[in-house]
Amino acid sequence: MNKNKLLYSAVATGLLAVLPGLALAQAGARGPEEHADVTPVNNLPNPYETVRNWGTPPEGRTWGSISAINIDIDGESLWVGDRCGANSCANSTVDPIVKLNAEGMPVLSFGAGLILWPHGMDVDREGNVWVVDARSANAAELAANPAAAGKGHTVLKFSPTGELLLTLGTPGEAGDPPTHFTEPNDVLVAPDGSIFVAETHGAQFQDEPGPNSKSRISKFAPDGTFIKSFGEWGFEDGQLRSPHSLAMDSQGRLFVADRGNRRIQIFDQEGGHIDTWYQFSRISGLYIDANDMLYAIDSESDENYNPGWRKGLRVGNARTGEVLYYVPEHNSERPTGMGGIGAMGEGVAVAADGTVYGGEVGPVQGLTKFIPRLID
Repeated sequence: MNKNKLLYSAVATGLLAVLPGLALAQAGARGPEEHADVTPVNNLPNPYETVRNWGTPPEGRTWGSISAINIDIDGESLWVGDRCGANSCANSTVDPIVKLNAEGMPVLSFGAGLILWPHGMDVDREGNVWVVDARSANAAELAANPAAAGKGHTVLKFSPTGELLLTLGTPGEAGDPPTHFTEPNDVLVAPDGSIFVAETHGAQFQDEPGPNSKSRISKFAPDGTFIKSFGEWGFEDGQLRSPHSLAMDSQGRLFVADRGNRRIQIFDQEGGHIDTWYQFSRISGLYIDANDMLYAIDSESDENYNPGWRKGLRVGNARTGEVLYYVPEHNSERPTGMGGIGAMGEGVAVAADGTVYGGEVGPVQGLTKFIPRLID
């Protein structure tokens, strides 16, 4: 039995599980009222060893901000969307997409000049790598490098060797589906090949609706044909404030990290709302493994945006909503996210053996590895 299955076995024993709906009133930033009735989950067992600064970048460079990571179809290699040693590729000629083997050594890279701001990533069943390029160049970036124009607000599909196969959206232009996206956050390819794209990054900071308030998920056929969009900006069930990350469980339910509302929402693949969970905190990244273990990484929580909650990685059961483990933030000279204490990654991915990887963004960059330990 591998380490991941050992962790999963704890679901059956109910080891210090936290169930949805436990009541403990707390003060909080504006958001759904239901969030005030959820006990902050900050003190569960941590069965992982945290290893910072894992993985070697290609020769001659350092890691920058990394929110886009995913596991290769081999179950062990890690795909990384690096913002070119900084927090943007606008003025860089390096490859932002890097494949690392299980030992953390680079084996392949591609994408130079094609991606401005990699934010989310998925790997489909054929090993193709899907990357979200979340924004276009700002004025300062264009002044420094006019060639940065014409990138961003897109989803790019690459072959396993880096050939660009498909582009969804109109590069460099924000707008509405079916032809455009506005600050897309993540992409997910379902087992049947359907493509789901989540927008809009800036919506998480809006407390009142405005003319540009957008938060939606769009569904496309495997060939890129637009099918439908669902969701809108707001605080109610089925409404979103920046769907920041996507994952799908074994039942085909679509899990959405509704970061601005500090919760997970669950939908069917036609956009029907199924459930809303608050017990996994303010989530930046989601991953669900083959055993329906859910990994929710929180790089943002602080006294203003999520009072009472600490940053960290919360691991639980996607079938029941139980939170089983909590990996606390690691030390950093400056905090990640909007403030608070310490650092935690924004992207998360899990190898077949249960090893968890976090992609770090902001003052702490690069990759963190979480190695599962046996449970006594």
